Amino acid sequence: MLKKGKRLVPVYLLLITAIFLLISGCSTAKEDAAAAKSGKVVRIGYQKFGTLNILKAKGTLEKALKPLGYSVKWTEFPGGPQLLEALNAGSLDFGHTGEAPPIFAQAVGAPLVYFANSASNPKGEAIIVPKNSNIHSLKDLKGKKIALNKGSNVHYLLVRALEKAGIPYSSIHPVFLAPADARTAFEKGDVDAWVIWDPFLADAQLATKARTIVDGTSLVENREFFLAAKPFAQNHADVLQVIFKQLEKTDLWVEKNPKQAAEFLAPQIGMDKKSLELALSRKQFGVEKITAQTIKGQQQIANEFYKLKLIPKPIKVKEAFLSD
Repeated sequence: MLKKGKRLVPVYLLLITAIFLLISGCSTAKEDAAAAKSGKVVRIGYQKFGTLNILKAKGTLEKALKPLGYSVKWTEFPGGPQLLEALNAGSLDFGHTGEAPPIFAQAVGAPLVYFANSASNPKGEAIIVPKNSNIHSLKDLKGKKIALNKGSNVHYLLVRALEKAGIPYSSIHPVFLAPADARTAFEKGDVDAWVIWDPFLADAQLATKARTIVDGTSLVENREFFLAAKPFAQNHADVLQVIFKQLEKTDLWVEKNPKQAAEFLAPQIGMDKKSLELALSRKQFGVEKITAQTIKGQQQIANEFYKLKLIPKPIKVKEAFLSD
C-alpha cells in the first residue's frame, strides 16, 4: 500500500504521461496511415552515406512533410546507378547520386530533374591499391584490372586520372562491381586497384591500410546531386522546397557536430565510427540550388563520356533542369 504523500503524485504523473504518449502515438500512426492511404507518399532513394542518409536517420523530414499530408518511404541502394534505374522505372520520386550517374541515366532517357547539389568534395573519392602493391603511380595502372561501380561518380575520376597520366581508357581492364563485391575482390587480390568513394574509401583505408594513388583533387568536383523524377518535380514544388530546407539544416548540423554525426550514423549503416569520422573530416559542406556553372560542369562530363563511347549518344544536360 502506498504511503500517503510519498508516491501518489509521481505515479499519477506517470499515468498521465503514459496516456499522453499513447494518444500521441495513435495520432501519429493514424496520420501516417491516412497519408499512405491517400497516396501522398514521397518515395526517396538513398545510399550508404550522405546528407540524405543522415536526414533519414534523424527522422525530421517526416515531421516537416506532415503538414502537407505526406508520408515518406525510404529505399536503400548500393550506388547511384542502381538508384537512378529505380527512378527511371517509376519506383522513386527523389534521390541522390554523384556526378556521373545522372549523365548515364539521361543518356538512356530517364525522366530525371537536377534539383540541388552539395559542395564539391574531391577528397571523398580515390583510386587505391593494396598496401604491398607494386603500383605507385597512375602510369602503373596501364594493363591493370581496376574495380569500380559502373556509371558512378568514380567512373569519371578514373577517366580524368587516366587522361592526366596519358593512358588510354582502352588500355585498362575495368571490372564493374558494386562496393561490397569490389571490397571482396580488392582484398582477395582479384583486382589490382579500386576506384571508390567515402565512406567505403575511408573504411578500406583504415581496415586494409590501402594506399592512395590519387584522389579527386584537381581532377573532379565530386558533387552530391539531389534529383527528382520529372513528373514529381513538375507537380510537387512545395514538397521539394521542404526537402531542400531539411537538407540544409541537416548538412549544417553535421558540419557543426561531425563526431556526434559519426556516432549517430555508425549503427544506422553498420560501419565503424572511425571510418565515418575520417570520411566527414574531409567532406566539404553546403547545399545549394543548381547554377549555370554546375550545368556547364556536368555538360563537360557528358561530352567526355560520349567521346569515350561510354554513353550511346550526346546529351544536353540543361534539358534535365526545370526552367523557372
